[in-house]
Amino acid sequence: MADDPKTLVSTAWLAKHLKDPDLRLLDASWYLPDEGRDAKAEYDAAHIPGARFFDIDEISDARSDLPHMAPPVEKFMSRMRAMGVGDGHQVVVYDGAGLFSAARVWWLFRLMGQENVAVLDGGLPKWVAEGHPTEDMPPIPRDRHMTVRFQNQLVRDVTQVAHASKLGDPQIVDARAAARFRGDAPEPREGLRAGHIPGSRNVPFGTLLNDDKTMKTPDETRAVFEAAGVDLEKPVITSCGSGVTASVLALALERMGHHSWSLYDGSWSEWGMFPTVPVATGEA
Repeated sequence: MADDPKTLVSTAWLAKHLKDPDLRLLDASWYLPDEGRDAKAEYDAAHIPGARFFDIDEISDARSDLPHMAPPVEKFMSRMRAMGVGDGHQVVVYDGAGLFSAARVWWLFRLMGQENVAVLDGGLPKWVAEGHPTEDMPPIPRDRHMTVRFQNQLVRDVTQVAHASKLGDPQIVDARAAARFRGDAPEPREGLRAGHIPGSRNVPFGTLLNDDKTMKTPDETRAVFEAAGVDLEKPVITSCGSGVTASVLALALERMGHHSWSLYDGSWSEWGMFPTVPVATGEA
């Protein structure tokens, strides 16, 4: 895999750059409630040296009833300043699942106009498996200013997605498991209808990953999208349960050189709850 500090870097790259003065590492681990894992407790027990904990649920829009929606610009800036992350830094984000929630934070940085941010391929599990060091002490951050230029084109709301669903352009791609997409499996969140956004295609995020939770090559990920019936000549809106795994699809698209993508932040947490929008079931 070619290391790209704007999308994805390997554990070997990180080991080489770990002591760089302008590197900022973020542990963005986050788990579904039914997994029974406590991301912050795991960070406190062991994290990659120098990593700060990025709390996806806390660094979000507190005014929204939907889970961990993108935070207002001012909140993002103040939280990053307090964590000592700002202009001139190369940010690397990882998580405890391999490649899961880290992509969500990569997308948040891109949304805020920050491009020097990459996901650690294979995450903490691969780092530990290779015998690289961890520590249990949090770093002492120094304030750093961050200039934010909000990138509206990278996020979509329910109205824009409903429009795309009707017109078939942009193409909507759903990262949830196939059984949830078809409406065969119940949603993990209560009160949501089962099924998918009409006209959307299904690329379960796990199909883009290898067994060790590293991302497949750009050629392989392109083949996965095409096999699912995604027309890569069109812009793409990625969606999932609550905007986390949709970010894995966005990362894969960006890495493939398909730059015309955006993310539906409300995702199924919003669409599945909205009584006025239609729901489709079965295959795409």
